[in-house]
Amino acid sequence: MILVAVALLIPLPTALQLRDWATSLGTWFPLAFLAAHIVVTVFPFPRTAFTLAAGLLFGPALGVGIAVAASTVSALIALLLVRALGWQLSKLISHPALASVDARLNARGWPAVFSLRMIPAVPFSVLNYAVGASAVRVLPYFWATLAGLIPGTAAVVFLGDALTGNISPLLVLVSVCTAAVGVGGLAYEVRRHRRADVE
Repeated sequence: MILVAVALLIPLPTALQLRDWATSLGTWFPLAFLAAHIVVTVFPFPRTAFTLAAGLLFGPALGVGIAVAASTVSALIALLLVRALGWQLSKLISHPALASVDARLNARGWPAVFSLRMIPAVPFSVLNYAVGASAVRVLPYFWATLAGLIPGTAAVVFLGDALTGNISPLLVLVSVCTAAVGVGGLAYEVRRHRRADVE
């Protein structure tokens, strides 16, 4: 009840006022936001909150750059941390099917990572940790993550920017298209893996 009363009685800043405030802080604020985004999203914290905030505070151009860069670096750090801790599936679980999938990910991990990044419903942190425990190589993971994050992240940043009144009709279309590409790419990789096992 106290929180509701505070929310009703204390005037909250509008989206435009928040952007003006962010702009007034100078060039250090985007860098501080970038650093906070990287550090916090290494852990299982919802990345969408930062992505929306990037669009709201910095607009589409700078917002997309900050959100994509921070998410990519955060994903890379998470992968390296998992591997530094020695959490490898091949060491934890010994099973022929798992070994086959792991070998496949080592050889062609980038299409799987790219496809999963394109699907908005796949949790960011969970994917980072799961891939970190697999045999996916670091550079393909980095580039697949960067490329796969751009469309969905841009859509959420545009949504954050829309809170200031700049509404784009492409938001839903971009989200549906990226999800379709992601699901299609993942289905192709699974079918290809099964075909290779049969042969």
